[in-house]
Amino acid sequence: MRPDDPVVLDLRGVTAKAAFMDRCAAALALPDWFGRNWDALADSLGDLPRPLTVVVTHWQGYARTAPRDWETAQEVFATAVEGSAGRLAVLLALGEPPDDPA
Repeated sequence: MRPDDPVVLDLRGVTAKAAFMDRCAAALALPDWFGRNWDALADSLGDLPRPLTVVVTHWQGYARTAPRDWETAQEVFATAVEGSAGRLAVLLALGEPPDDPA
């Protein structure tokens, strides 16, 4: 992966906060000590080692099954982007992308 390649945060099948945090930890290569809570995610997004674009895919199911958590996730992402001085972008893929045959 090139340094400027976007990171895909695929939320396919995620219906709960714990799974969301696990996906964030894996996609963003967060350290083992990542606390898997909203404050820890906010801190981690503020401490990224390089500029990063995150593309969130298949988020619709999580938004439907855990609307409050999804709202909080959006707030955490928005706050991190606002405080990143242009080093972080979080994009939501609209529509249901096709399944990847790979």
